[in-house]
Amino acid sequence: MTLLLDTHTILWFLENDPQLPTQTRTRIETSPTVLVSIISLWEIAIKTNIGKLTLSFPFSDLESELITQNITQLSITFSDLTIYHSLPLHHRDPFDRLLIAQAMNHSLPFISRDTEFAPYPIQQIWD
Repeated sequence: MTLLLDTHTILWFLENDPQLPTQTRTRIETSPTVLVSIISLWEIAIKTNIGKLTLSFPFSDLESELITQNITQLSITFSDLTIYHSLPLHHRDPFDRLLIAQAMNHSLPFISRDTEFAPYPIQQIWD
């Protein structure tokens, strides 16, 4: 199964944060394909730059951390943006809305604890 990780999920996974449930961590570790959207990486870059987020490693090491964990970057496509454009505004965060659009467009299970995704037709996993 291919999985798409939410921004907090990738951060908690890479930093061994106890907020990531053990079963979710195991699911990520055993999945043949794990994706992180470039939108999540952009969000991390913005938040570390303005001081809203601190990583336990330098931001410049993030890409090598992903490679080490065999996590693939998912680019943003025009079809992702078309879905984004048509989404109802149940959730106003533009980063999250684009992740929702990508999960929908690519039929990807989305690993997130964010309960605001419930109104959207995606398979959300958090266990």
